[in-house]
Amino acid sequence: MSAPPAIRTDALVDELWQAVTGGDEYTAVEVVRRARADGTDEETLLLDVIATVQRRVGTEWAADRLTVAQEHAATAINERVITALVHDRPPADAADRVPKGRVTVSCVDGEWHAMPARLVAEVLRLRGWRVDFLGAQTPTPHLVSHLHSTSSAAVLLSGSLPTHLPTAHAAITACQAVGVPVMAGGRAFGPDGRYAHALGADRWAPDARAAAALLEEELARPHPAAARQVLDDLPHLTDQEYTFVAQSRGRLVRQTLTSLENRFPAMRAYSDAQRERTAEDLAHIVDFLATALYVDDADLLTTFLCWTADVLEARRVPAHSVVTALGVLGEHLREFPRALRLLDDGTAALADRPRRPVPGSDIEA
Repeated sequence: MSAPPAIRTDALVDELWQAVTGGDEYTAVEVVRRARADGTDEETLLLDVIATVQRRVGTEWAADRLTVAQEHAATAINERVITALVHDRPPADAADRVPKGRVTVSCVDGEWHAMPARLVAEVLRLRGWRVDFLGAQTPTPHLVSHLHSTSSAAVLLSGSLPTHLPTAHAAITACQAVGVPVMAGGRAFGPDGRYAHALGADRWAPDARAAAALLEEELARPHPAAARQVLDDLPHLTDQEYTFVAQSRGRLVRQTLTSLENRFPAMRAYSDAQRERTAEDLAHIVDFLATALYVDDADLLTTFLCWTADVLEARRVPAHSVVTALGVLGEHLREFPRALRLLDDGTAALADRPRRPVPGSDIEA
């Protein structure tokens, strides 16, 4: 009697995980090739095995059990496993070679996490679509130019980092302006697609299978909302707080870093690497604050701050350092009430987190 599919999939995930994190590309490729030969379908391998391993890579990095270099190496191997799997794909029967239609899959400009979009593209190809996969960091003008020169029925726009949502908004609007509907997907758009809807995307899909189903049912047909403009859908932007924070990013980071050094003189003894890392963390906070202002949603900032606190604790850094940084940043944004409310909400969310001891320290985070 053969093992149930779930058990077989779990075993494949474990095998691929060991190969990927061990830096063994050839074994990783062999795992999926053997699984397909044994009857596991390609979509399952893509979405339930490779994608599962990739999510685990991200989780282990955040928990400080994989270094940045190990995370990059594992991701690169996973990408090559996908390529090997696709290149081994048997030729379709002649009757299946006429595609259902043509679609474009692209990442938001600035978004370099291309694997989620790649997985969507490969699933759509498996299901009979002709797919133009534009890859990571596609500038919006080039995306629109591509649409002008093709007959894409839809754009599937992928984003993993919420800080790219303003750019995604511009891409959504530009695609719709030339009559092409947009389906958004990826973590950037929120677990329930709230930011996709707020920015005017025609549809949102939580995963590759849902994207394929929606495309089959709806986006293959002309959509009446395809050409509408959505720039006026965010009336809160008239207060210019987003514009100020976004344009003042560098100055805000420098001012906050200087204020922290004045308040905590021990910071002046930081090494160049420590100072650079602190500046990077502050820059991320400002970026997420700006994006939260753009979509007018406190959850976007608080979710990031709590994740940051978890990552810092995993790296033996007390999480209260984030609260201190928020307080100092607020001092430089006293004249911006929406920004101050977001910072207050973030501080409250951090205070409500369970306080956990930092390993190797006598203090609690």
